[in-house]
Amino acid sequence: MQFREFLAILGSRWKTVLVSLLLVVAATVATTLRITPTYEATTRVFFSAEATAKTGTNTGGGGYVLTTNDLGTYEQLVSSPVVMDPLRQQLKLAPSTPLNVTAKAATGSPMLDITATSSSPRVAADAANAVGPQLASIGKEFAPLLNSAGQGVKATTITPATVPSQPVSPNLLQNIALGVLAGLALGIGLALLRHFLDTRVRSELDLRAVSDRPILGALRLLPKGTSPTVMSSDPHGVAAEEYRRLRTNLQFADVTTGGKHSFVISSVMPGEGKTTTAVNLAIALADSGANVVLVDGDLRNPSVAKAMGLEGNVGLTTVLLGRATVAEAAQKWGDSSLHVLPSGAIPPNPSELLGSTAMETLFAELLQAYDYVLVDSPPVLPVIDPILIDRLVGGMLMVISVNTTLKRDLAQAVKQLRTVDAKVAGFALNRMPNDDSASRYGGYYAYGRSKKDKSKREAVASRHGSLEEAVPVTSAAIPGSPSGTEQDEETVRAARTALSSLFTEDPDDTQFSMPAITSEPVTQGTPLAAPAPASSPDETIDAPSPALSRGRRFAE
Repeated sequence: MQFREFLAILGSRWKTVLVSLLLVVAATVATTLRITPTYEATTRVFFSAEATAKTGTNTGGGGYVLTTNDLGTYEQLVSSPVVMDPLRQQLKLAPSTPLNVTAKAATGSPMLDITATSSSPRVAADAANAVGPQLASIGKEFAPLLNSAGQGVKATTITPATVPSQPVSPNLLQNIALGVLAGLALGIGLALLRHFLDTRVRSELDLRAVSDRPILGALRLLPKGTSPTVMSSDPHGVAAEEYRRLRTNLQFADVTTGGKHSFVISSVMPGEGKTTTAVNLAIALADSGANVVLVDGDLRNPSVAKAMGLEGNVGLTTVLLGRATVAEAAQKWGDSSLHVLPSGAIPPNPSELLGSTAMETLFAELLQAYDYVLVDSPPVLPVIDPILIDRLVGGMLMVISVNTTLKRDLAQAVKQLRTVDAKVAGFALNRMPNDDSASRYGGYYAYGRSKKDKSKREAVASRHGSLEEAVPVTSAAIPGSPSGTEQDEETVRAARTALSSLFTEDPDDTQFSMPAITSEPVTQGTPLAAPAPASSPDETIDAPSPALSRGRRFAE
């Protein structure tokens, strides 16, 4: 696994990492606060034997320093019942009162560091200070056994223990730091485990693992209750912009049939959003000025007519059976250049109809009449229908639902399409989480429509009137035109004065202000060309896309 892929996995599973981190840290804090605080006090005691010792080193003061072996004996003796029982009686401690005493010989000197630990800071200090004399008392009683000198032991306190003000445990900050590390480790581990155990398509990495075809679009997950025709209900929204991006990428896809674009929109399995994608893609293409026909080729579970609010009893099957013409069955959608051919009645033999000669004839007719032919087909794996339609069109657009499509199903579908040499134009990742799709660019879609600019325009309109109320300027009112008069010049000057005040309303606004337009009379010049005659109803307007044609439409 590459580091970039590792980061991508963590990015897609960040919620797992975050939840694990928070849970572990919260559990650590809760456990730490429930632990009884422990206090620690330490005293340093100097031990020596009398001068009559058989062995040892003379201190110069009439005594002998204990050897290292002697100090080791006292280290072990400190925590024994011989010391602890009298110590508890001396301090009047209950048997349930926690108390622990340890000793460690100081390096290079005959001294012991005695440390007492208890839940009470006072008990810890008193116990540490009492252990030294207690050891000296026991040393006198068991001198021949406890030290090589064979004499009594003298204990001198060098550093007495003081009452501690802060507990030594638990250490809240240290435990939180350990909890953070443990939480991150647990979260990353769970994220990787979920990634390798999850068999659903999560990102474009899963697509690229099975196919080299391009990803033409990433479509966001729409909230429940959103209209299926979001291109029409919210044309300025982020979702609509994503369909426009898909439209543009599809227009540049290198799949054409006789100079015209035709695509079948399918998916791996049902319920991945292919119909919604087909509907909005058709609307987006029609909005660009193209003549578009959307055919509901899903003769098993048709849903285009329902999504677009049309009657679907007469449609594709009706035309294929020769009971109606395309002009009679196709329905125009709104005022756009989009026509919809519903599925019609559900036949008992969908595959036979889609593979018939009548279907080939119908598509030849559609390709002659429209700039774009889109077909909503059944999914690839359950039935053979989309493969039958693919041979009639220029390419196939596969809609893949993120977090729904299984990786094994995707791989099987791609293998099946490759076997029959299907013309897959690309993929559309559908239902992308809002933080992963193109929604992060949503702030740019409102470019030029900020609240500040809107308030300025409203303020100017309130003082000067709306644009609809401005003095109209026509070609006949422009001086120098064949029908221009002196009275027309007054009209032009009035219009220019209104426009001048409108554009220079805010001197500080460098984006919209412009030099004032003079109201001086205009010098007679070359007459402007007359407006071009309006197009006839049978003509269509050429759009920038090279795929658009000036072919005829079916009778509306």
